[in-house]
Amino acid sequence: MEFKHTSVLLHETIDNLKPKDGGLYVDATFGGGGHAKYLLSKINSGTLIGFDQDEYAIKAAELNFADLLRDDSSPRLKLVHDNFSHLESNLVKLGYSDGIDGIYYDLGVSSPQFDQADRGFSYRYDARLDMRMDQSQSLDAYELVNTLDQKDLANILYKFGDEKYSRQIARKIVEKRKVKPIETTFELVDIIKEAIPAFARRTGGHPAKKSFQALRVAVNHELEVLQESLEEAIKALRPGGRISVITFQSDEDKIVKKIFKKYSEVEVPRGMPIIPDDLKPTLRLVNRKPITASTTELEDNNRSHSAKLRVAEKI
Repeated sequence: MEFKHTSVLLHETIDNLKPKDGGLYVDATFGGGGHAKYLLSKINSGTLIGFDQDEYAIKAAELNFADLLRDDSSPRLKLVHDNFSHLESNLVKLGYSDGIDGIYYDLGVSSPQFDQADRGFSYRYDARLDMRMDQSQSLDAYELVNTLDQKDLANILYKFGDEKYSRQIARKIVEKRKVKPIETTFELVDIIKEAIPAFARRTGGHPAKKSFQALRVAVNHELEVLQESLEEAIKALRPGGRISVITFQSDEDKIVKKIFKKYSEVEVPRGMPIIPDDLKPTLRLVNRKPITASTTELEDNNRSHSAKLRVAEKI
């Protein structure tokens, strides 16, 4: 079983964690395991816990990393089939309630998820509208497209996809589904094309790109779970532990930047001679400005163009 995916900002993400022998690390978005493989190559001992809510990714990892998953006294890798928003409860369940030395996130959809036509993530393949990263959840893109009222649908397209023609698209979707349910990705693509003015379809990439992104984010509650997970991750870090986060969308980056700022900056009342511990910052920003891909990586991996990496350290 293959789950091939070219990891973005590979060395920058892991090297900035400063991995050490005997450490405990978390890969919050295991995917194809590219970052995991590199991290494990940097340490001679220690454990990496890999989270992924995608059952396909977990099954692929069980095959591809079988040698590291053997049940011995000191396993190098442990896999958790769950959303990274349940970080704290899973660490406790595994017996690691005393903290971690580092955690990293590679957000967005993995290439194999896009390339599996039946997952319904891509506007390039005809499939049932799905877009679920966790196949066990009931909510999918089909339900959103066919049940949300026009206003809520337009809000999702605008908020999560920055779709300029969100109202027109939502109106057209509601109009079409009155005749019959919208079942497939290509049906939705045709509706979006019909709703967008002809001149707008000729520029700016595929006309359905922003709408598909917005629906995927909404189906998987991506922004909400990211915020929950970052809060838990910062709490779980040991002093000196680091967190690396790669984002691909402006909304994701805003959340990371806001939470890092929340824990790295404090407002101290003027004239206070001693700063209480509860007013001292929890994090130190390792990089003030986000790290972006090198010229070489930009040429080799198109997905890296929108990638931004932010790193912080627990004080």
